[in-house]
Amino acid sequence: MSGLLIAGTTSDAGKSIVTTGLCRALHRRGISVAPYKAQNMSNNSMVCAGADAGSFGEIGRAQWVQARAAKAEPEVAMNPVLLKPGGDTRSHVVVMGRPGGSVSSADWTDGRRHLAEAAYAAYDDLASRYDVIVAEGAGSPTEINLRAGDYVNMGLARHADLPTVVVGDIDRGGLFAALFGTVALLEPDDQRLIAGFVANKFRGDLSLLTPGTDELTRLTGRPTYGVLPWHPDLWLDSEDALDLDGRRSRTGEALRVAVVRLPRISNFTDVDALGVEADLDVFFAASPRDLIGVDLVVLPGTRATIADLGWLRSRALDTAIVEHARSGRAVLGICGGAQMLGTQIADPTGIEGDAGAVVPGLGLVDARTTFGAEKVLTLPVGEGFGHPVNGYEIHHGRYAVGAGDAFPGGVRAGNVFATMWHGSLESDAFRQAFLAEVSSAAGRTRPGSDVDFADRREARLDLLGDLVEEHLDVDALLGLALTGVPAGLPVLPPGAGR
Repeated sequence: MSGLLIAGTTSDAGKSIVTTGLCRALHRRGISVAPYKAQNMSNNSMVCAGADAGSFGEIGRAQWVQARAAKAEPEVAMNPVLLKPGGDTRSHVVVMGRPGGSVSSADWTDGRRHLAEAAYAAYDDLASRYDVIVAEGAGSPTEINLRAGDYVNMGLARHADLPTVVVGDIDRGGLFAALFGTVALLEPDDQRLIAGFVANKFRGDLSLLTPGTDELTRLTGRPTYGVLPWHPDLWLDSEDALDLDGRRSRTGEALRVAVVRLPRISNFTDVDALGVEADLDVFFAASPRDLIGVDLVVLPGTRATIADLGWLRSRALDTAIVEHARSGRAVLGICGGAQMLGTQIADPTGIEGDAGAVVPGLGLVDARTTFGAEKVLTLPVGEGFGHPVNGYEIHHGRYAVGAGDAFPGGVRAGNVFATMWHGSLESDAFRQAFLAEVSSAAGRTRPGSDVDFADRREARLDLLGDLVEEHLDVDALLGLALTGVPAGLPVLPPGAGR
């Protein structure tokens, strides 16, 4: 098996960035490369090819993007276990792209043994079909309280004898302590797999950092394989709702788009296609005050439609959205948001926790939702405003439309639009036509733009590949992946005594 594990000192240290950039850089070298993450915890997912021929499954959005960077067809083996948080202590489980029950913090070790088996089998399968696997860890590999049940960091590294590179975010401060401590707290057999480091988000004069990386090599016996600079244009489809705060777009005379920040928001990457439009100011909203003077309100997807609808009502956001629509301004609901815009939501079997629950929606479109046990996973195509449009569906809700005008994946009632299709706004001509409707509802005329969203994503992946090529020792990292863990790496205290 030829592969490399990209671990990190913390969540959001840069594991996804380095993994994605390496996938693009290795593809450029003619290497058949696939991304892999044993377990992802995210409500941002994407539909792709399933485990069985002709079937569909879902994986974390980050692995889908990494597959695009590698020019590989996304598949469920690239993210065999996906945890979708359903609360503070319980997560819904997706195994090889399909629903697989739930897991709680109380059974974090014993309740996940079968997930480890599925993850390892998926890795072995990918490794048999690709030259190199670039695996991404999760959180930190040095969560020593969780090590016994780990299969995404050092558990995976032990399974496949993977050389591991630890990424640290210098922007947070404490980089060297974090890198050293990540190695030193590990038990000896884990330490022997840590081959070196990468620093991320550096700003300034690199010569000021070099004495530190040199000393880190002296203390650990492991090199730093490069320092990635901070770059203002570098962002990718996020897998984490914690990334929301950094998505404010433009100001001034732009059309103002308020995306309701639901507590259990999911697939909020739907609005990325709006964020690339220069004349749109896209921001997240959590109170009625935030909706004052906006041109478009977006109700995004959610992992818990009924609970988040209750949250809307507790904050009087339901009233604010209805008043916004009645003023003639545009509202767009996507998946869970589309369900909220309807007349009724029913959960007969307790998919969201309360069997038999029936709650009224906002009543802005004539549609009823009934949750079913089987999850719908499809890649639909259609037409909207006379233009081709496609997307993806991930939901338990069956959306029954009554009166209203046709709209891809749902229904339109005047200036209110509801769709069960995620990703439809990435269809460029459809997006421009939709924004023309939004502008018209706001009493304005929008000239439109020639933004090609797919080209923008590809340009970001190329930029990331360029940065990795320029600032990391890609040849050395490829050598690690092909030849394995270097012999004789020192074991550091206090882990040396474990």
